[in-house]
Amino acid sequence: MEYSPTRPEQLGRYIVKNKTTVRAAAKAYGISKSTVHTDVTERLKKINAQLYTEVREVLDINKEQRHIRGGIATKEKYKKIRDAEV
Repeated sequence: MEYSPTRPEQLGRYIVKNKTTVRAAAKAYGISKSTVHTDVTERLKKINAQLYTEVREVLDINKEQRHIRGGIATKEKYKKIRDAEV
């Protein structure tokens, strides 16, 4: 996906609408998470300040919950390993 002035807005709307992570948005749009992060934290702020504020709220919540998601993922990983051994 090439850069266009509206891509940061598209990504921002996607993140807000779906309450999703940067990684999930990157996967949905087929671009790198670094590009998504740059678009929604730097470019979007200059293009649409209101949407930037909404995206920032979602990203802040994701950041607060990151350690919980990581713990759940690790638990599931080892559960699968344990189940495969039985």
